[in-house]
Amino acid sequence: MKNNLQFDFLVDKKENTLTIRREFLADRQLIWDCYTKSELLDKWFAPAPLTTKTKSMDFREGGHWHYAMVEPNGTEYWGYTTYLKIKPIDYYTSLDAFSNAEGEINKDLPSAEWLVTFIDKGENALVETIVTYKSLTDLEQVVQMGMEQGMLATLEKLDQLLLTINK
Repeated sequence: MKNNLQFDFLVDKKENTLTIRREFLADRQLIWDCYTKSELLDKWFAPAPLTTKTKSMDFREGGHWHYAMVEPNGTEYWGYTTYLKIKPIDYYTSLDAFSNAEGEINKDLPSAEWLVTFIDKGENALVETIVTYKSLTDLEQVVQMGMEQGMLATLEKLDQLLLTINK
């Protein structure tokens, strides 16, 4: 089944930003929950065939999400998100970085500030994510690492999860 859902992936090298817009066949509250509850994030937040596991999550301003994307062979890629500002079902801002299993930030890999906005689009929800990097070098590095393909594959996993939730 192929839907004509909006997907935009825009690179702005002047502002060092990625803008990702993605439409989902669900209402805004459900999409908000999928982005902000670890038991739902663990079901979709990694491109296939990777899976996600949460080590700890405290979704509040000043809180965090410490998680790993796990390959089928068991290799783990850790991330650490710090939540800055939250306006429930409208938006949140966060700092996102690569880390180790102990939650120590990897300073050798790019970190970024994320603004994730949830918008009604008829019966669907649109999520707009603006990711701001500290430098053009950092932006180019994540693009080279396959950020667009990874986001596309990850958001398709959310589509699949929504099919099971919306039944």
